[in-house]
Amino acid sequence: MASSAFAPAIMKAAGSRISPLDKLQIGVIGCKGMGWADTNSMLKMDDVDLVGICDVDQGVIDERLANYGKIRTNKPKTYGDYRELLNDKSIDAVVIGTPDHWHCKQMVDAVAEGKHVYVEKPVANTIEEANIMVKAAEKYGKVVQTGQWQRSGPHYREAIDLLWSGKLGQIRLVKVWAYQGWMKPVPVLPDSAPPEGVDYKTWLGPAPTRPFNPNRFHFNFRWFWDYAGGLQTDWGVHEIDIALWGMKAIAPKSIMASGGKLAYPDDASETPDTLQTTFEYDGFNMLWEHATGIDWGPYKRREGIAFIGNNGTLIVNRDGYEVLVERIPEGYSGYSGNRMEPIEAVKRPEGVSYLDLHTKNFAEAIKANDPSMLNTPIDKGSLAAINCQMGNIAYKTKRKVFWDQEKGQFKDDKEANKLTQPVYNNGWEVPEL
Repeated sequence: MASSAFAPAIMKAAGSRISPLDKLQIGVIGCKGMGWADTNSMLKMDDVDLVGICDVDQGVIDERLANYGKIRTNKPKTYGDYRELLNDKSIDAVVIGTPDHWHCKQMVDAVAEGKHVYVEKPVANTIEEANIMVKAAEKYGKVVQTGQWQRSGPHYREAIDLLWSGKLGQIRLVKVWAYQGWMKPVPVLPDSAPPEGVDYKTWLGPAPTRPFNPNRFHFNFRWFWDYAGGLQTDWGVHEIDIALWGMKAIAPKSIMASGGKLAYPDDASETPDTLQTTFEYDGFNMLWEHATGIDWGPYKRREGIAFIGNNGTLIVNRDGYEVLVERIPEGYSGYSGNRMEPIEAVKRPEGVSYLDLHTKNFAEAIKANDPSMLNTPIDKGSLAAINCQMGNIAYKTKRKVFWDQEKGQFKDDKEANKLTQPVYNNGWEVPEL
């Protein structure tokens, strides 16, 4: 199995027609949720125009045309098949906001058609799809940004600089978490006909054929294995991305996970609502945990990352960061007082959209024709997705699994390795490069 997701930074992009004076013409594929949030963010830049909208739900297309008409005068073309949008030579870049099971195929097709890509997180629904996407970006030399926008946030970057300063001492443990008190049970609903104007067959794409059920459509697709990986990939990629960045880590040596549907055992979802995953890396461990229906996570924060060092603990989340200074145990010879000076807590700057910073970074990299400018390029963004998928594989196999980084596969574990591979259905084929 290839291990290309852990490859070096992507090469400078191949020929691009964008000059600093041109307008960037974009299309969006899947615009119900984050696909539209990303697009709307890009449209805050005067030199970006939306010229193509693709969705399998005509009602969503109509809604987005109305939204766009309030901010711009041109009327984008509309599509039900993303391949038709990609055939439009006027489109320079696409936003991919479809469910996770579509990301790989659409991203590979987009770069093959010469488009730059902003692809939502998690980048893929399997480890091998993430590998394929990295290879595709390298092969076609396009600018590919992933939707892990926290890396564009100034206070996250300040926190990483503090971590790398060495003031915290040796980091032996990293905690990452997402507690989602707002999440209620997904009610059990009967299968039904798709809503009018919805091309459900296209929505399924490479996923297994199943009768339409409203629980599996739009937002709640996240909680079904056919299309996504639950909270560990949905929220986990954001937080684990920062942890891996801070620790300069790539892949764990071993992974084990436990949990299940403990909050809502009888609801319609498949993925665990309560989970703890332990990742063992060289020199440190990382603990991921999530829980629905509960707000108070570690350190009284609903989400975050904690770098726990001998001298102090750095806690960073979307609100800012702070350092908890370690005390010296009584009788500890050679020390007096604290091991490090107190550091004033930092709050996230008010009125600054980190998503806007992230999409601006994407646009600037396209205009400069330089993927190295990206804050979260596909080769970096894929790492968090791959690590999260490893956690899900450990959960599914119900045992500790061991990763061979050199071979890019699990050690002596056919069941776990099978779960790294995508299975495409309905005539769709896994992209080959």
